[in-house]
Amino acid sequence: MIKYRSANFSDVENMHKLVNDYAREGLMLPRSRNSIYENLRDYIVAVENDRLVGCGALHFIWDRLGEIRSLAIAPEKKGTGIGRKIVEMLEEEGIKLGVTVFFALTYQPGFFSKCNYVETERDKLPQKVWKECVYCPQYPYCNEIAFVKAMS
Repeated sequence: MIKYRSANFSDVENMHKLVNDYAREGLMLPRSRNSIYENLRDYIVAVENDRLVGCGALHFIWDRLGEIRSLAIAPEKKGTGIGRKIVEMLEEEGIKLGVTVFFALTYQPGFFSKCNYVETERDKLPQKVWKECVYCPQYPYCNEIAFVKAMS
């Protein structure tokens, strides 16, 4: 049975490995340990039999704008609904705090479409979204696809 909870310090190494294994394949952007530690409260993890099988974060960018980021699911668990559940939980948390628009920058457009996100031009997102881009290995040649979901 899969349990979902807030991430804690003991999860960092497994989260770092999961995210960066996908990053090495070019499927998502890498995250440093430092970044994960600094943003630990942003993360939700999925755990099965004391093994981390998924993670994702909600990062606040600007007034009522939240980013779904670092969403990674253990390869053998892809397609089982874990990613969708993590996104739903992150959205619920964001809504409680007043988020009205969620967005994701991704190399996995099909997943976010299934979660009712709509592809948009990156230039339509506020400049605040790009503040961390200078630290990205893809900068300035970003090829991530932007998706948004406005809450009514």
